[in-house]
Amino acid sequence: MAERMVDEASRRRRRPTKQGQVLTHRLIVETALRMLREHGAAGLTARRLGLALGADASAVYRYFRGMDDLVLAIADELYGHAMAGWAATGDWRADLRDLGLRIHHAYLAHPQAAVLTASRVTGRPNEVAGDETILGVLRGAGFPDDDAVRIYHAFIDQSLAFAILDAATLALPRAAREADTEVWRDTYARLPATTHPNIAATAPLLVARMNDSAYPTALDLLLSSASAQLNG
Repeated sequence: MAERMVDEASRRRRRPTKQGQVLTHRLIVETALRMLREHGAAGLTARRLGLALGADASAVYRYFRGMDDLVLAIADELYGHAMAGWAATGDWRADLRDLGLRIHHAYLAHPQAAVLTASRVTGRPNEVAGDETILGVLRGAGFPDDDAVRIYHAFIDQSLAFAILDAATLALPRAAREADTEVWRDTYARLPATTHPNIAATAPLLVARMNDSAYPTALDLLLSSASAQLNG
């Protein structure tokens, strides 16, 4: 006898949970984001997620194939946050700068989730729509396809790499983060010119800058290079 197949909708919970909520894909993702923010990646398990939702852990698997599937959904959700409300202005450089800063900001709003997801490729709707948009901005600006892909590759990898780097800093315990911040003032700013002339000469500038993200500067350098190539 053939096994009876149960469609996806039938597998999903329709009754309210103990928290009085009806489970949905979005509710699970939003709850997982909250758990990551509060407990980090180690605290995100099906059992703990079920408890937070007021449901059995098995309920999660009615919506996701496994925890990695949930991680990919979280990644796509963050991408959706970045793209929400964005509209092109027709100025390709301003548009890409805005998109890059939006991506970076969206991930830093959820640092624990950023560290967990920013290196993943999901192929899901928000990610695909974002990639289509970025490539469209570049092709619309007049970049040949090979250059558009090359610049897109550098642009998105730079955005996500800085998101991971800066999110990892934000995800540190406060004491560790504050200790790292003070190193520039307490160590670098006190190095003598006799042994470290370059650091000593630039120490005030280092103290003022090095605890901020370098992403806006790196993004501007990338866009300047692309603009020079387009106008060259």
